[in-house]
Amino acid sequence: MNKRIEVEKVLIFMLLSLSIFNNCSVPANKNVRTHKKFDSEWKFAKGDFKDAQKSDYDDSNWRQLDLPHDWAIEGPFTKKVFFGGGYLPYPGTGWYRKTFRINCKDKRVQLQFDGVMRNAKVWVNGEYVGTWAYGYSSFAFDITRYLKQDKENIVAVRVKNTDYSSRWYPGSGIYRNVWLTVTNPVHIGHWGTYVTCPKVTDEMATVRVETEVENNNKRMEEILLETSIIDHRGHVIAINTQSGKIKDKGVKKIIQELAIKNPHRWDVNDPYLYKVVSRVKKDGMLIDDYETPIGVRTFRFDANNGFFLNGRHLKIKGVNMHHGLGPLGAAVSFRAIQRQLEILKSMGVNAVRTAHNPPSPEMLELCDQMGILVMDEAFDEWRRPKWDKLKIYHIFFDEWAEKDMRAMIKRDRNHASIILWSIGNEIPELGTEDGKRSARMLTDICHEMDPTRPVTSGIHLSIKLDQELMDILDVAGFNYWHDRLEQIHLTYPDKPLLVTEASAVLSSRGEYHFPVKRIYSGYRDKSLQISSYDLVNTGFGTLPDVEFKLQDDNSWLAGQFVWSGFDYHGEPDPYENMWPAHSSYFGIVDMCGFPKDRYYLYQSVWTDKPMIHLLPHWNWPGREGEITPVYCYTNCASAELFVNGKSLGKKEKKSGEYRLKWENVRYQPGSIKAIGYDNQGKALRETQIKTASAPFQIELVPDRKKIRSDGEDLAFVTVRIKDKDGNLCPLADNPINFLIEGEGTIAAVGNGNPASLESYQDSQRKAFHGLCLVVVRATKYSGEIHLTATSQGLREDAITIKSKN
Repeated sequence: MNKRIEVEKVLIFMLLSLSIFNNCSVPANKNVRTHKKFDSEWKFAKGDFKDAQKSDYDDSNWRQLDLPHDWAIEGPFTKKVFFGGGYLPYPGTGWYRKTFRINCKDKRVQLQFDGVMRNAKVWVNGEYVGTWAYGYSSFAFDITRYLKQDKENIVAVRVKNTDYSSRWYPGSGIYRNVWLTVTNPVHIGHWGTYVTCPKVTDEMATVRVETEVENNNKRMEEILLETSIIDHRGHVIAINTQSGKIKDKGVKKIIQELAIKNPHRWDVNDPYLYKVVSRVKKDGMLIDDYETPIGVRTFRFDANNGFFLNGRHLKIKGVNMHHGLGPLGAAVSFRAIQRQLEILKSMGVNAVRTAHNPPSPEMLELCDQMGILVMDEAFDEWRRPKWDKLKIYHIFFDEWAEKDMRAMIKRDRNHASIILWSIGNEIPELGTEDGKRSARMLTDICHEMDPTRPVTSGIHLSIKLDQELMDILDVAGFNYWHDRLEQIHLTYPDKPLLVTEASAVLSSRGEYHFPVKRIYSGYRDKSLQISSYDLVNTGFGTLPDVEFKLQDDNSWLAGQFVWSGFDYHGEPDPYENMWPAHSSYFGIVDMCGFPKDRYYLYQSVWTDKPMIHLLPHWNWPGREGEITPVYCYTNCASAELFVNGKSLGKKEKKSGEYRLKWENVRYQPGSIKAIGYDNQGKALRETQIKTASAPFQIELVPDRKKIRSDGEDLAFVTVRIKDKDGNLCPLADNPINFLIEGEGTIAAVGNGNPASLESYQDSQRKAFHGLCLVVVRATKYSGEIHLTATSQGLREDAITIKSKN
């Protein structure tokens, strides 16, 4: 088996080399641009190594891996007297090296990194190519002059991530995809199109396309640029051709306008995408082509009436999301991001804020495809550090801020999902003269490069507002100003307002503490968990109910972004510096993707399909006869609670009230059931929770039973501990062992417990409140993946997942 794998790895490497060779040699009347992932067969070593950039450096004992890669998620949790960073060992230096052959004579070759965390330095064949400091920026280098044709080439990347480089876990290494692009000397530039729709009606949409064409030859070139718009059926619905002369070693911007009749608009409920195809021709021959997905839509922020999409008033129902993927770490995974967005969209989310940095290209691609609005954010820090120890961005700002801002906008500005540029989050100096100068500089860059979108910033509670600051921002974004927003609206009546961070409620999935009471800050429990009655928040935040009413009562508010969508490593408020708490409690969803009770509270307000949810669970040995409040989250007009078959009466949803409560229920084993009714008394939905007996069996529930055999696709398998009657055991913490066979591997395990120190890279995991997760990754070979879960004293379970191209 091992011998077969080694032989196949050699064959894959040879095929990859041949593929690169062949793609550089295709005739000019074929697709002459190649843009391929450059992720496979890298060598990696943690540490700093003298001369590791040199071609003859001996890396034979280095680890071989495929990118994207986050070295920190592989390490054990370590105790650290600081609440950021997630206590995973992300600081340090690491090296990556890749050997490849290429034959691209008379071509241009570009190496693109979607993200390297951080301080990346790049060499090719021992020669220094360039650097990029910011770990969230995408960047590219033309490496043509460093290459040896039809010979071995070595690319080496040194990564140095400093301690305290983030207030949460950032990951480390080449954690996003790498691409190799080969073009003719005359070609469309890197991120070289800019597509806008300056006029959109139901009858016609005007599409304006700016295209940068580069000429790397030493002579002037005359070209023809043919730009087409393709609909979802593949039909050409508009075309424009324009000739141009490009001076030697020059760049020419060509502007074209096309028209779409009866345009199909991109919307959150109908994310329709067109495709702009740009073809460069010379002497009648195709020499380059380039594709840009676009969505035709209009939007606006109004100071008195909120947000409008395609002329329709729409409340922004958003969440803040860091780039981490829970047990998988920071390494980009298309499927993992897609699953996160699917979970959020089912909750009613229609928008995401990329807190507090540029997201991965995959995140934006998925938001385009799924109909999710985006607030694209650049920085968490400018010139002034947020704490003395932190080295987030102030160490880079003067040299890099303009380059990073321009890189983000140029990369992202064609995405239909993006409605806001954010120049920073809770910037300490924002209210000072220096801060305003920086804000104006960054805003001016946004307006220059993309005048179609407004600019905002997440303003901290400590910032002193004035007219000058408000005039700089097109939309004023506020973090936790819930008790001041109405006065701000009166003071600045012409400024659109948005809640960029809302609520900040804290909870642990499946955890309930008594007595049930409202706690504003400083929650403490020896378990290092937080009650899931959704009544606990930080001192600066408030309950979701307050934010719901604020939005309901004030149409001028554009909407809110809740802190936060998913839990993440770092910021374990209120248990900072209380080992082993190491990840946040803010999430509406835990790090494994399991919804907390709060998920259903938001779903009851943000969705229309009838739903109903009860809490807490109904397993309380030793609490018989004690007061155990029961809460119901529903979007039905009323609900009736039954305890052990006896009705405790109906309660109606009233204006400004978002949860139904039966405060004086006394616990007895059995069941609780709720039925939701419409205004006419018709039963719409019901839910029931039964007291579970002893843990008896394991159940494996995959999110998908068929995945792609591409070495990247994932299946997320929920592991449930159940009693003999099939009820979830909410107190179960049994250790589960996993055995995987066939064409798959275990990518990660987790359970959503913010105080667990178990490894994500193991083949076992303890359940947390009856649940845990195993993530299965496909190999590059089609076949079956067999997963078995066992635990002492429990009936095992096994599933089969099919993997196919």
